[in-house]
Order: sequence, then structure tokens, then C-alpha cells
Amino acid sequence: MRDTKESRLLLVLLVVIAFALITMDIRGGENSPLDRPRQAAESVFGPVEDAVSGVVDPVGNAVDAVRDSGDRSSTISRLERENAALKQKLGSNDITRNRAQELDKLLKTAGAGQYAIKGAQVIAIGAAQGFSWTVTIDAGSRDGITRDMTVINGDGLVGRVTTVGNSTSTVLLANDPDFTVGTRLESSMELGFASGEGDRPMRVQLLNGKAAVHKGDRLVTFGSEQDKPFVPGVPVGKVIGVDPSGGNLTKTLQVQPFVGFTRLDVVGVVVVGPRTDPRDSVLPPRPTTPPPPKPKATGTPTAPASPGNDNQADGVLPPATTTATPTSRGSRD
Repeated sequence: MRDTKESRLLLVLLVVIAFALITMDIRGGENSPLDRPRQAAESVFGPVEDAVSGVVDPVGNAVDAVRDSGDRSSTISRLERENAALKQKLGSNDITRNRAQELDKLLKTAGAGQYAIKGAQVIAIGAAQGFSWTVTIDAGSRDGITRDMTVINGDGLVGRVTTVGNSTSTVLLANDPDFTVGTRLESSMELGFASGEGDRPMRVQLLNGKAAVHKGDRLVTFGSEQDKPFVPGVPVGKVIGVDPSGGNLTKTLQVQPFVGFTRLDVVGVVVVGPRTDPRDSVLPPRPTTPPPPKPKATGTPTAPASPGNDNQADGVLPPATTTATPTSRGSRD
């Protein structure tokens, strides 16, 4: 419709009529003369509105869904985060449980040896280049750690502290080829020196080449002057092999360490050594071997001898019967 003078007059006329009808409807109240026309219009256009509403509602619902999708997406994201946090919590509970067990073993070992320890956790592994076996722990000089302190865990000797920072320290592990510690053989007290062999058993040189050694014998640390770098009595490992001496003055042993160096987690740095040498008291008690079963009796019963049988065994012969023979008096000459 073009914007002309006539169109403008028509628009003004329609607006005036609309206002007049509105005024008439308001003044009429419940008896408004427009009620009947309104009801007729509703009866005509009502079904059309319902049909249009049925067509438009899905569109409106879709619009609402799009509008609410942000909230639903955030809800899903929140639930996913909570689920991930729950899984992490469950996993951390397993880790916490394992660490609690390791800490319990560590405290028992330290208590048996009367070691004052500073607990720490392995947070890094050193490079294995050049057969170097080291780890980094989360305890340093601010925790009272100094160089050449003994490091243990619940199983035994881990190593010794080599470098110390403010909050971390480096530990040279006992299986490092540059690692050497004095040892004492269980029970016999024979002395020797244990050296690391990387991922192979440790090698121990006993000073006494004629010492009696058997597989399963265990060794502990001999200790150092002023307990540095090693305190006495820490379990080292058990003998799994004895090399032929070949007439040498020393005897070489193959020793399996008690500590698993590839799965270290909770460790303890001995900050104060024991007052007295604990000797073998830190070693766990040996398992008791049940006595061998007694052999069952397998004797064969002996058949009783018949009364008139002369061929009886010696073991069942009846007692011999002695018959007294009367002595005749000799006649006088």
C-alpha cells in the first residue's frame, strides 16, 4: 500500500473506530453490545487458533529447549566433573590405603631399631644413564635433613642422602654400582661389604673366606662412625647364592635386597641413630617349620607257635626245662 493522502485518512478513520469500539465495550461492562460479536468471532476463530497452536507448540518447545540447553549442558558438565572427582577420590583412597600400610611398616621398623626418622615421599626418579640409581624425596634442609643420612623403608635399607636442597633431597639407592655398605651376617656376625649391582642381586664380600654361609641367611648393616652414612641393624637382604671361594681369603655372596627399588613411595630418613646396636632385632622373625610327621607303625604280627612244633623261631621258644638228676652215692672202696 502506497503512502498517499487517502491511505492516511483511512488509517486515521480505523484508529478512531477502534477507540470508539473500545470505549463502548468498557462502558457497557457485562452488557456490552460487543459480547455477541466477540462470542461469534471466538466460535469461528477458536478452532483455527487451536490448530495454529498445535503447529506452533513444537516450535515453541524447541525454542525453549534451545534456551534451556545451556542450563542442561552445564548440569551435565557438573555431573561429569562430580563423577570424575568421585573416581579420583576412590582411586586416591586406594593410594592412601597403600601408603598407610607402608607407613605402618616403616614405623614398626624404625621402632624395632630405635631410629628417629623423618618421613618423606619419593617424588622423582633420577636418570638411569651410567647405571645411576637415584631418587628425589620431598624433604630437605628445612626438615633437618643433612648429607650422608641413612634412608630406610618398612622393608630395610633404601640408600643414603647425597645432596640436600631446601625442600628436597637426592638419595643414592643401595643397588647403585657406586654404593657400598658394611654388613653383618645374621647369627654368625661375620662382617663383609655389600655393593650394588643395578637390577641384579647385590654382591657381598665376606672377610672370612671360611665362614659357613647358607642360602636364606640374612644380612644387616654394620654401621658407620657416628651413624653416618649408615646406622647399624638395618635389614639389607638374604643370601641366594654363594660363589666358590677357590682358595681366596674372602667369600663372595649373591644377596637379594629386601627393598624393591622400582616401587619406592614412602621412606624414612634416619635423623638420629639408635643408642645401642640393634644387631638382628630389626629382622622379622623366621617362619617356623612344622615338625615332620611321625612314621606309622608297620610291624607284622608273629603267628603263635603250635605246641608240638620243634621248628620254632628263637624268639618264641618256650623256656628251657631243667631236670634234676639224682646223684648216686659212691660205694666205699
